[in-house]
Amino acid sequence: MVGTNPFESAMAQLSKAASFIGKSDPKVNEKLEILKQPQRIINVTIPVRMDNGKIRIFQGYRVQFNNARGPYKGGIRYHHNVSLDEVKALSFWMAMKCAVADLPLGGGKGGIIVDPKTLSVKELERLSRGYARAIADNIGPDKDVPAPDVNTTGQIMGWMIDELIKLQPKKLSKKEEMKLRSTITGKLIKDGGSEGREEATGLGGLFVLQAMLSKMKLTGKKLTVAVQGFGNVGYNIAKFLHENGFTVVAVSDSKGGIYVPEGLSPVLTLECKKKNGTLVGCYCFGSVCDMKKGKQITNEALLELPVDILVPAALESAITKDNAPKIKAKVILEMANGPTTPEADTILYKRGIPVIPDILSNSGGVSVSAFEWEQNLKGQHWSKKAVNAKLKAKMEKAASDIWTTSKNIKTDLRTSAFVVALGRILKAMK
Repeated sequence: MVGTNPFESAMAQLSKAASFIGKSDPKVNEKLEILKQPQRIINVTIPVRMDNGKIRIFQGYRVQFNNARGPYKGGIRYHHNVSLDEVKALSFWMAMKCAVADLPLGGGKGGIIVDPKTLSVKELERLSRGYARAIADNIGPDKDVPAPDVNTTGQIMGWMIDELIKLQPKKLSKKEEMKLRSTITGKLIKDGGSEGREEATGLGGLFVLQAMLSKMKLTGKKLTVAVQGFGNVGYNIAKFLHENGFTVVAVSDSKGGIYVPEGLSPVLTLECKKKNGTLVGCYCFGSVCDMKKGKQITNEALLELPVDILVPAALESAITKDNAPKIKAKVILEMANGPTTPEADTILYKRGIPVIPDILSNSGGVSVSAFEWEQNLKGQHWSKKAVNAKLKAKMEKAASDIWTTSKNIKTDLRTSAFVVALGRILKAMK
């Protein structure tokens, strides 16, 4: 949202959490001061030969925020609105997210200013390989481990890892190549990816929500859900919620959304959207799509629907001080990164609407990325059942730690998540 600086929001969250930490210790204060800026900012220019033969220069970033707990970890996004402040904020949130999930990793993030829809597949490949070359010296299994993010895919990660292999001065042994492949996660299975990675963020969100609803004693009836965002994460959380007895009544994408009061089928809705090129008219209830079952709705109106659970799963700053007073949901599950501004957080807390924060609820993706990194380093490949069991245990433990902390320090779940994360990072900092 225009006017909201994501890095300022991130630092406001840090400041609020820091007020609960023993700041009388000068060493703690010094460490908190260090955490106000990233350790390294890498700014790259990527020349790409376009299909028409001309060279076009793209701007890219990689921000390495903190590596006290292990190598930097975080996605690479391709978006025309990528900015340095956004990438800095996302890298900070990744450091917090990895600490919340108790992963042996730090926080980083990358981005290229580009609308990938305007590129051909070959141009996209050349751009991706160019970015990999540009940051090659600064990434590696023991340094920094990138992954997919907005508008990037397992295929794009495959191009990048292939480029890193090509850059090696000598032919690698099978063991050396597998270790190098652990530099980038979110890869396709054929490139060394993990089972369960594609749906990990959505499935992790389900596990966190179920754990939190149990703590809140909000179980036992068919809870209604609205999901803003119908990309990979939004679709998967909607699908898993639907499969686990929740009634998904609304979904949306960047062009708008649909409202089906009786509950929609996420799988049929996605099939309909792919066929028609739009969500409009995809009022898919049960096994059929019926124009009488639903209606078109704006993204703004979706946020204000009278549902039990609201899931913002699109981009940052969707919930602001302007619309927070109008939200009717009983619980908010953040699946996007930074979808709620600090001012909105305060309003929602005063209204008694718990916000399950992004650094907890969407940490399933980075958790399975960490599993992929571990599998590559060990030369292993785990089954989907094993991956999902490990994910469930990790998400339930993280949710329990944050719930307990929120009760102990009597504050909201986001601040509690930051307090838990900060405690772990400060302990690891020298």
